[in-house]
Amino acid sequence: MHACSARPSSASCYAHDCAQKFHYATAQSPLGRALYTILNLPLTDFETNLVIINGEIHQRLDAFAAAMAELPSPWRCARITRYLPKVLKDAVYKPIARNRYRILGRDDTRLIPDAAQKTRVLDLT
Repeated sequence: MHACSARPSSASCYAHDCAQKFHYATAQSPLGRALYTILNLPLTDFETNLVIINGEIHQRLDAFAAAMAELPSPWRCARITRYLPKVLKDAVYKPIARNRYRILGRDDTRLIPDAAQKTRVLDLT
């Protein structure tokens, strides 16, 4: 599950995932909602992203670190964030997640995935 959406874009892991290790699903999709339910996460305010690698579910900054560990350098260097203490990880992640649109901007356009992208999007609706 990608950090923000199932819309792989040039700014996402999709662009750097040359080995095509990642598949994507939105939190609002049936699969995303099922995962959030299993993890007792809120179904109305999707404040975290999930990354599943080898059957292990990662959330928040650990999800970022796990995803970066799977990408080639220089992105792989960011995996070091997994070693931060939880209190520090939460202090870094939560304000960014809460303010992500203000910090990163919001794209209200809807990308229609091409054929290659569609093969990597789970629960495409």
